[in-house]
Amino acid sequence: MPENKLFLPEGLCPPVRHTLDCLREALESGAVLEAPVQRCDAGHTLHIDLDGIPGRISRSEAIAPWINGAGRDIAVLSRVGKPTCFQVLSLQADEKGAPAAVLSRRAAQEAAMDFFLQNLEPGMVLTCRVTRLEPYGAFLDIGCGIIAILPIELISVSRISHPGARLQEGQKILAAVRSFDRENRRITMTTRELLGTWMENASRFAPGETVRGTVRSVKEYGSFIELAPNLSGLADSREDLSPGDGVSVFIKSIRPERMKIKLQVIEKLPPQMQPEPLRYQITDGKLDRWTYSPPGYEKEPVETVFTAPVP
Repeated sequence: MPENKLFLPEGLCPPVRHTLDCLREALESGAVLEAPVQRCDAGHTLHIDLDGIPGRISRSEAIAPWINGAGRDIAVLSRVGKPTCFQVLSLQADEKGAPAAVLSRRAAQEAAMDFFLQNLEPGMVLTCRVTRLEPYGAFLDIGCGIIAILPIELISVSRISHPGARLQEGQKILAAVRSFDRENRRITMTTRELLGTWMENASRFAPGETVRGTVRSVKEYGSFIELAPNLSGLADSREDLSPGDGVSVFIKSIRPERMKIKLQVIEKLPPQMQPEPLRYQITDGKLDRWTYSPPGYEKEPVETVFTAPVP
C-alpha cells in the first residue's frame, strides 16, 4: 500500500457521513476529514455543509503558513467547489442552539507535513492527484493539499513535449519520491520507474505484429515511435509525420542486447483524445535501485538510485 495512506490527497479521501458523533470522534482523535467548500464569504471564511451541520474555516486556518504572498489569497478563494481536508477544532452551538463546527485545513496540512518530514524517504511510492499541468511538469497533491513537483523528464522514459500527453488534471496517479529538500519543504516526484523496465514493456510486443504507436520525435535519420510510456522504437523517416501523430507500425525486430526496436510505419491514425491509462509495474513499497535496461545490455546500465543523499 502506498506510504501516504494516512494523509491522502484532497479529493481521494473515502466518503464518510458527517454525523455529530463522527465530528466528535474526529475532534478527539485529530482525524482528517474532507468535504467540498460551498462558498467563501467577504472575510475569506470558507463555509462547508457537513451533512446538515454547518462548518467554517477562517482565513487564518484555511492555508498552511509556508504559503506566502499574493498566492495565499488565491489559494483560499480557489477552494470553493473543491474537496477540502480539515481537522475539527471545536464543536459549538449557533444562536439557535444547533451544532456548528469550527474547522482547520491548516492543522490538517501541518499534521501531514510533520508526518512527511519524519517519514518520507527517496523511493517511497505515494498516491497522488494531479492538480495542475505546466510545460515543465505536473504539480501533484501528495496529501492534504501539500504540493510536490513532477518534472516532465521524470514522467516517463519516452520523451513527451507536454505533461498533458500523459496526464490530466484531477487524475489519480502513483508516484515515487525522487528527492525531498526538508529545509525548504520541496518534494520532487517521479513516475517513470513505476511504469516498467525496458524488458517488462517489450515483452508485451512481438516481431511481426502491427500495433498502434505515437510519434514522439522526428529526426533526419528516422522517427521515434512510442509503443508504451516507457518504450519507443525507431522507424524510417517520413515527411508526413509530426510529433503527436498517431500511427500504426509493423514491428520488424526487437533486440534486448541493444535496447532497440525497429519499426515500419504503416499509416497515420487519428489522434487519441485522452491519454491512455497508465500501467504500473510497481504500486507500493520503497525503491532503492531501479534498472531500466535489460540483462545483457551492451552499454552501461540505465538505472535510478534512490538511496543517494537528499540535498
